[in-house]
Amino acid sequence: MTQEQDAPGSAEGWTEPKPTALLVLADGTVLEGFGFGAATEGVGEVCFNTAITGYEEILTDPSYAGQIITFTFPHIGNVGTNEEDIETVSAAAVSGVRGVVVRGSVTDPSNYRATRHLDAWLKARDIPAISGIDTRALTALIREGGMPNAVLAHNPAGVFDIEALKAKAKEWPGLVGMDLVPGVTSVQRFNWDETEWQWNGGYGHQGAPKYHVVAIDYGVKRNILRLLATAGCKVTVVPATTSAADVLALQPDGVFLSNGPGDPAATGEYAVPVIRELIAKEIPTFGICLGHQMIGLAVGGRTLKMHQGHHGANHPVKDLTTGKVEITSMNHGFAVDRDSLPANAQETHVSLFDGSNAGIALADKPVFSVQYHPEASPGPRDSHYLFTRFVELMAKHKAAA
Repeated sequence: MTQEQDAPGSAEGWTEPKPTALLVLADGTVLEGFGFGAATEGVGEVCFNTAITGYEEILTDPSYAGQIITFTFPHIGNVGTNEEDIETVSAAAVSGVRGVVVRGSVTDPSNYRATRHLDAWLKARDIPAISGIDTRALTALIREGGMPNAVLAHNPAGVFDIEALKAKAKEWPGLVGMDLVPGVTSVQRFNWDETEWQWNGGYGHQGAPKYHVVAIDYGVKRNILRLLATAGCKVTVVPATTSAADVLALQPDGVFLSNGPGDPAATGEYAVPVIRELIAKEIPTFGICLGHQMIGLAVGGRTLKMHQGHHGANHPVKDLTTGKVEITSMNHGFAVDRDSLPANAQETHVSLFDGSNAGIALADKPVFSVQYHPEASPGPRDSHYLFTRFVELMAKHKAAA
């Protein structure tokens, strides 16, 4: 609301800034701020991310579908955006992210790689955003009460139907039981040969692959595919609903199960039977994030909704097979319940933040997975060894065939 007030110690007045965006929580809490990005509404689950870099990668990670991201780092947008750091497989695709919450106003880009301001980039991807929010207080609220459902509304005119927004936030069903993979998976099969980025050289191409990997796409990130190609793999990406028979018809040396959004139990209704069949065929299999949870479900385990989830690039994980600790990037609101796993599913990694499961390997099958994102490089390369493990598993399997 616009108000004329007398400034203390001055005869001059000022105009109170008019809110142009609201974050309305399901409990009725209304947070006022200033909108940027798309002038629209987004409904989803509010989480917080503690990373200080990589906001473009985060905002194009399909695993964030259905969520409103609160960045705890105050300087979001300061390096702009570019066409090389997008993580969705389709660079033209809209993001699954429902909204963005930041503390400070977005400044002009200050990086030589920038091609667009974050505001224009968000508009092009139809993502609403709000600044001027006390993100520390919002993060504390999430830590204490869990991740709330909410609506983020941006209207440059500052006109809102607050009661309707409260009702919309309250009525949204939440992520439990929600399968969001159909909105982010590939619609058809395709090949991938792009390798990792090199300074002053850009991305390369794999011209002499030694292994053929079929990647089941639940919302795969581009850099995962790049590291598979860099490790010497020909990669064939297939949609999430691909049958085991169709995967096996491609004669893969290994199968990769990708990251993705939503409730793993919901996705597992069609994904788990396929994975069980592939495991029974003893095809070397590697899973990341949702792929890890799918393997946990496929061997008879359960997944649980987490209180606040893990979202950030500073998460310490211990590899129990080596005793080493790596700094990892995480993005998940569900976790594998270790107590539900069978004896042949051995825990290989554990979060040092809360002790939750972060990796498993099957003792009697060539199958392993991790909950975190080894391709995201916050360490910066602490976790790249996992791609080498996968290649070595395929090499061993081929030699024994």
